[in-house]
Amino acid sequence: MDKNEKYVIEIEDMTEDGSGIGRIDGLAVFVKDTAPGDKAEVLITKVKKNLAYARLVNLLEPAPSRITPACPVARQCGGCTLQHISYKRELELKRDRVLNCLSRIGGIEEPGKYLEDVYGYGCTLSELGDKSYSECETVTKPVRYRNKMQFPAGRDKEGNIRLGFYAGRTHSLIPLDDCINGHEVNEYIISAICNWAEKEGISIYNEETRKGLLRHVLTRVGYKTGELMVCLVINGDNLPKNSEEGLKKVLPEAASKSEGITLKSVVINKNKKNTNKILGEETYTIYGDSYITDYIGDIGFQISAQSFFQVNPVQTEKLYQKALDYASLTGEENVWDMYCGIGTISLFLSQRAKEVYGVEIVPQAIQDAEKNAELNQIENVQFFTGKAEEVVPAWQKESAVPIDVVVVDPPRKGCDETLIQTIVEIKPDRMVYVSCDPATLARDLKILLEQGFTLEKLSIYDQFCRSSHVETVVLMSTDFSRAQVHPCRKPMIMKNG
Repeated sequence: MDKNEKYVIEIEDMTEDGSGIGRIDGLAVFVKDTAPGDKAEVLITKVKKNLAYARLVNLLEPAPSRITPACPVARQCGGCTLQHISYKRELELKRDRVLNCLSRIGGIEEPGKYLEDVYGYGCTLSELGDKSYSECETVTKPVRYRNKMQFPAGRDKEGNIRLGFYAGRTHSLIPLDDCINGHEVNEYIISAICNWAEKEGISIYNEETRKGLLRHVLTRVGYKTGELMVCLVINGDNLPKNSEEGLKKVLPEAASKSEGITLKSVVINKNKKNTNKILGEETYTIYGDSYITDYIGDIGFQISAQSFFQVNPVQTEKLYQKALDYASLTGEENVWDMYCGIGTISLFLSQRAKEVYGVEIVPQAIQDAEKNAELNQIENVQFFTGKAEEVVPAWQKESAVPIDVVVVDPPRKGCDETLIQTIVEIKPDRMVYVSCDPATLARDLKILLEQGFTLEKLSIYDQFCRSSHVETVVLMSTDFSRAQVHPCRKPMIMKNG
């Protein structure tokens, strides 16, 4: 097989990033913009020892699940990788990916028997039932779900200032007038900022020369409050004074064009570093407040430009409700929420727990969590800054309070090994694991199962519709007496020996 050769290939599976997988003479070939069931002509773009990459040239026989993308630039844009697939098929693929990881990495036999359902946007997979892929497209439309958007600034081929997204695996700008995943107000904000920047002569940041002022535009929308934040990320200390005044005039006008939306905050973020990180460390306010407010269920949250807050508020409420249900709280339990962030899950759990303790290594997140507890007048929550594997044992030794339930919501890399050992030593009655990566979830569950935990239930949530990302909520119980005598139980092996 050589580069630039054409082949006909049948797509059998899909990668984690949404590329189709086929085989040529036994060699795996990854092809973007294809779907399982497609028969396609492809052009080989790269050949390695054990795999190859190709691009779609001609779709010969489309898969039954293939649909026309709702977005006109879906193929070029790096944001969505599954817009060409029926939403029912998307949920099936995410289910299969989670179960495959639990079986292959976690060593769990028949993981599907623990699965309650796959919760999609506006439907569950079981509700779609035996409907055909085409029928399901009339049932649910997973659009306009994101409360946060980040648009890099650039210029189009004619030299006009535009906002958009980067093409997949590049920093080549795909200009956009709107994004169907975000709130409708973004269309008006994008237009207003591009016109304002042209009129005021605002320079656009160039990654190669590291010159130019405007780098990104970030928007946040409170889906329940209708409050809007606009954040301009600049390569400098401030905007020119006259242009700042112009911005404070055009943005309220733009926001008012979207029904139910009120501009609550305009902030400027300074990022003068040569980095792929969008936000810098310093932010100042030029209009309104430094935050917006939104709700998950009945719990309110103040959200700044740099706050971590789930981007899909509809699905987040369902996911947190499931975590609360799995915790089975009666009002008598002491709960530890590890990787608590700004306290979203902690405050949700506090509605039914005796006491909730949240721990997070990022000091700013803990400050936000404490503000959110105060905002909601919640008094049965305490927050700690530091590593959970250090904070929790010290607290337990000093307080001698039993820990009934542990909740973890780690980053994609999963739980720290030392933290898993800490949880094993705590011996909670129940553990709820919220995961955004099926592979690291499976790895951690394997260790926990070997240490006396029992898998009880799992649910899958589609938080990031039309992308390959997926969230899972798992309930585990403990039986440490069984673990101590079980002949197959393996000891923990830590990296530090």
